[in-house]
Amino acid sequence: MEEILTEAACAPSGANIQPWRVYVVSGEVKDGLTHALVTASRAGVAPAPAHFPDPLPHMFRNRLQDFGARYYASLGIERSDTAARTRQTERNYAFFGAPVGLIFSIDRRLKPHSWIDLGLFAQTVMLAAKARGIDTCPQVAFAQFHEPIASYLQMPQEEITAFGMSMGYGDTQAPVNRAAMPRVRLQDFAQILGFAG
Repeated sequence: MEEILTEAACAPSGANIQPWRVYVVSGEVKDGLTHALVTASRAGVAPAPAHFPDPLPHMFRNRLQDFGARYYASLGIERSDTAARTRQTERNYAFFGAPVGLIFSIDRRLKPHSWIDLGLFAQTVMLAAKARGIDTCPQVAFAQFHEPIASYLQMPQEEITAFGMSMGYGDTQAPVNRAAMPRVRLQDFAQILGFAG
């Protein structure tokens, strides 16, 4: 774990401020965090997720709905089965059974460009883990439970939870891990200009 994080700390950041913070949990500490989050979820104490605007622009809403349909279909969960959907959502807070969980945070006073730096760090964590044969799953679901997370992990007041990540060895036979998620075509997201030929 220390090797992975040491490599990831080489990720670039604007003006080299290196704004990332990460809490790595396992064993009883992870189990305790999971218990706190499931309890908070069932008590309905979390605000609505704020990582998407409301209303979500049409193009992005279509992609979100397509993801939801594919994801729950791969799990064999019907759209109308709210109990099963809730159980699956709660698996987020158990880090999907992975032995290691990570909580990424950042100083809440920083602006969007520093959040990009945090994303670069997290991507580098994922690549460093994969280079060692270890799988990861980034999870924004943790963001809406900042208060119980901050309390449990004793975060400084200036920090805010950005997202979590599960880390372990993925089950390649699980249908959910084999579900193909479509990608936007290159010409729909990139303009390549000034090249000859």
